[in-house]
Amino acid sequence: MSICQQQLNLLWLQSGGCGGCSMSLLSAESPDVFSSLQSVNINLLWHPSLSEQSGGELLELIQSIVAGDIKLDILCLEGSVIQGPDGSGLFHRLSGTKSPMRDTIKALSLLAEQVIAVGSCAAFGGITAGGGNPSEACGLQYDGSQSGGLLGKAFHSKSGLPVINIAGCPTHPNWIIETLSQIALADMDKSGLDELNRPRSYTDHLVHHACPRNEYYEYKASARKASDLGCMMENMGCLGTIAHADCNTRLWNGEGSCLRGGYACINCTAPDFEEPGHSFAQTPKIAGIPIGLPTDMPKAWFVALASLSKAATPVRLRRNAVADHIVIKPLHKIKDK
Repeated sequence: MSICQQQLNLLWLQSGGCGGCSMSLLSAESPDVFSSLQSVNINLLWHPSLSEQSGGELLELIQSIVAGDIKLDILCLEGSVIQGPDGSGLFHRLSGTKSPMRDTIKALSLLAEQVIAVGSCAAFGGITAGGGNPSEACGLQYDGSQSGGLLGKAFHSKSGLPVINIAGCPTHPNWIIETLSQIALADMDKSGLDELNRPRSYTDHLVHHACPRNEYYEYKASARKASDLGCMMENMGCLGTIAHADCNTRLWNGEGSCLRGGYACINCTAPDFEEPGHSFAQTPKIAGIPIGLPTDMPKAWFVALASLSKAATPVRLRRNAVADHIVIKPLHKIKDK
C-alpha cells in the first residue's frame, strides 16, 4: 500500500545518450525500481525501455498531455538535448514525426510540475557534448558549467523549482529513487539542491569519504601504475577528494564503486568532466604539486602535510602502495600479560 495519497504521473524520455542511467536504474535493489515507485504512488506513464507502448501510442500519450487530458507531474529526461545542425535540432527528431525532439522536450517541460535531468548528459551535456560537439548537445538548463541550456537560466517548473540535476555517468539508482521519493512526499525544495541544482542527498558528500585507499592517502603512499594498491590522487588522476557524490558510502550493487574496482574517480557528477584536458588516468601537476587538491585544503597546508606524511609513512604502506597485492600485512598487537 502506498504511503502517498495523490498519484503522480511520471514520463521518462531519452535523448542524446547511451541509456546507461536506465540500465543502472534497473539494478536498484531492496526494493526494486518498480516497487519503489509504487510505494510512493508514482505512476510511470512511459519509459522507452520499460514500457510496452511505442510508436503511435507514445505520440497519443504526448498529445494527451499537451491537450491537458493527462497531468504531467514529473518529466525525466535522460541524455543530452540535441540542438544541431546549426541550431535546428533536426539531428534528432521525435520518432514518427518531423519535429525536433528538443521542441517536444521543451513543450513538456513547460507543462510539468517537476523537471528532472537524469545523468550528466541531461544535466550538463556530458559525454555527448565532448570533442567538437558536432551535434550541438547541451543540458536541459546548463551547457557545460554555464547555466542556460535548452530551457534557459531563468526557467522554473510549475512547482517553482529549476531543473533538478541528478548528475552522474551513470547515476546511482538510489539517487534517482530517493529524489523521486522526496518529490512524492513533498520533501523537495530549493534548500535540498546544491549550487548546480543537484540533490544534496548525495552531493553533500565526497567520493573520498570511505574510500578503501584512505590509509594510503593519509600517508601519501601513492600508486604508480594501474594495478598498484596505493592512493591514486598523486599520480593516477583520481579526483575523489573534490568529486561530490557518495559512491563509497552508498555502494553500487551493494558492494562496488569505481575506486573499489581499481579505477580512479573522474568526477562524473560535475560539468565538463568529459574533457579534463589531460588523460583521465594521469594527474596533472605544477612544480610537482597535483592539480585538484582536496576541496577544503589550502595548497600550502597540503604541501606541508604531504611532506610530513611521506616522511612518516610506515614501511608496510610504502611497500604495499606499489604492489598489486598485500606484501606486508598489519602486525598483530599482543597484550603483555
